[in-house]
Amino acid sequence: MSSRPLNRRVVAFGGGHGLHASLSGLRRVTRNLTAIVTVADDGGSSGRLRREFGVLPPGDLRMALAALCGDDAWGTTWSQVIQHRFTGEEGIGGHAVGNVLIVALWELLGDTVQGLDWVGRLLGAHGRVLPMASVPLDIVAEVEGADPDRPDELSTVRGQVACATTKGRVRSISLIPANPPACPEAVQAIGEADWVVLGPGSWFTSVLPHLLVPELATALVGTRARRLVALNLAPQPGETEGFSPHAHLEVLADHAPDLSVDVVLADREATRGATAELEKAAGLLGARLVLADLAMGDGSPRHDPRRLAGAFAQIFEGE
Repeated sequence: MSSRPLNRRVVAFGGGHGLHASLSGLRRVTRNLTAIVTVADDGGSSGRLRREFGVLPPGDLRMALAALCGDDAWGTTWSQVIQHRFTGEEGIGGHAVGNVLIVALWELLGDTVQGLDWVGRLLGAHGRVLPMASVPLDIVAEVEGADPDRPDELSTVRGQVACATTKGRVRSISLIPANPPACPEAVQAIGEADWVVLGPGSWFTSVLPHLLVPELATALVGTRARRLVALNLAPQPGETEGFSPHAHLEVLADHAPDLSVDVVLADREATRGATAELEKAAGLLGARLVLADLAMGDGSPRHDPRRLAGAFAQIFEGE
């Protein structure tokens, strides 16, 4: 891997484990990395803190910060600390240390972005973490067949947890509030980027919501940056169960019809037998398809950060 990509300005979008994977790869490729993170989580520790303190749900922001920690003793230790979850079911039980730390800094400083920047400095994070919106969001999904006895019936579910765990098939999503204010620093980062990366991650609850924040969508369409979409290794039970790789791109196009894409990155094995359809779907977005070996070697549907880093580096260098 050459040193040429190290000064490329890269902005990555997503949330949860998918964004953690992409950031773990990207921090090995560039020194100028910004994560723009979903703020719609309503479950677990994040949901409790969101309801009690009226703050953005901190969990996905915490995971992004953990992914940006280095591989040295300082980075690995702090990554483990902020990811540590207290045992028990009452009081502080169930809360992640990083969630509590982030909310404490928000209360002390009165500034969401400043609080995240302070946590990043404490961790020695290789990049910056920003929320996609300035207010907490709710995801609303239109679902087909949520009731197994009525497989063709459309219904509506609200909340990230409900959308991610629905027994039906998600057809589309929207946000409440419908036109949320974007984080200004996130809009600025998109405008200054050389590359923007969407995915991998929970397609309807972590990736697509960014495209429904008007200022972010406008910035993504208008940016001079090149755009890369990284696909998942496998459909997600509930949320995208039964989805083919090219269906993910079709859904993305439905939610952001004005967005063009330069590169679609997919795992070679995960797309075996579906390459032709995927290449056609990528072409409709204006993108070329890049296939690489991206999965962990243990057979699990998880991205290998080092393999991702290698694929990102080759793509950034070749464009």
